[in-house]
Amino acid sequence: MASQRKQAAQAPAPQGLVPSDAVEQSWDEAAEDGIASAEVENRELTVAAEHHGQRVDKVLALGVSEFSRSYLQQLLADGAVTLNGKVLLKPSVKVAVGERLRVEMRPTQQSMAFQPEAMDLQVVYEDEDLLVINKPAGLVVHPAPGNWTGTLLNGLLARDEKARQVPRAGIVHRLDKDTSGLMVVARNRSTMDALIKMIAAREVSRQYLALAHKQWGSRKRREVDAPIGRDPRNRLRMAVVDLNLHPGKQARTDFDLLDGDAAHSLVRCTLHTGRTHQIRVHMASLGHPLIADTLYGGQPEGGLERQALHAFRLAFEHPVTKKPLVHYAPLPQDMAGALDLWGLRYNLPESL
Repeated sequence: MASQRKQAAQAPAPQGLVPSDAVEQSWDEAAEDGIASAEVENRELTVAAEHHGQRVDKVLALGVSEFSRSYLQQLLADGAVTLNGKVLLKPSVKVAVGERLRVEMRPTQQSMAFQPEAMDLQVVYEDEDLLVINKPAGLVVHPAPGNWTGTLLNGLLARDEKARQVPRAGIVHRLDKDTSGLMVVARNRSTMDALIKMIAAREVSRQYLALAHKQWGSRKRREVDAPIGRDPRNRLRMAVVDLNLHPGKQARTDFDLLDGDAAHSLVRCTLHTGRTHQIRVHMASLGHPLIADTLYGGQPEGGLERQALHAFRLAFEHPVTKKPLVHYAPLPQDMAGALDLWGLRYNLPESL
């Protein structure tokens, strides 16, 4: 990989963009994966006639094409790009023929995010091709604004040398930060591709246990088939939407009451699709927001300070050995404590 990046750095610029200096230092970055070292490389470009009047971000994308556009945009925002010696911050600035651009290709928060960080991960299954992990509540799965470090991805990179060879360290699906439970992680590219196809084909069974507000009612099973999209009134939330009016995707969840009382419901949730916040949105649409899920109308109760949702069962056919795999994760202490407090119990058939 490093030799490929070195070759890319030494490759001639596209026609019309003239590098005026050779690379001053090598910088070990994989733009697609965001992995960076602490070294810095400087690039200088002279704007040719055919690029006169174009936006600087477009000119940079052509002139430094082996790095991602998002990475270059972040460099602009960080003040790492100069035009004729003056710092640029706006990607919309137009350049003129003969002007000189200098880019300090420093590590950004995003590029430094994909670094190994040792952490205690609970692995419930492992072989040469995949892992099954029981993720605790509070652990972010993938680096993102506000959480560039301390994520599951960082932990996987530190735990497994193979994770460095797979996009996103082998993560093929996600759980919300405050949702606990089982996730499958690929350890090589062929397994990752196979798992992604299996999830898209709904060949991976995912079931959750949820604690919700309010009494469930006499109808123990409810099937919700309702599209989900960005909430038009609050862009931080998702919502059930009318696809004739708002963008969204079809979503289906089955809910089965396991136990409850006059104020709480313990529900088994079976996903048939995997939309963002799907269970949380569908439960709220039924009038049963999850305990402590304040984004969707829930309130802290019973010692719970995070949404009461746990991915307790994960079942699929191993993409390599074809062996059926079924894994369970017991309720974490906070949810189990709430059940004890309210006197709720459940029994799950082994055939699930």
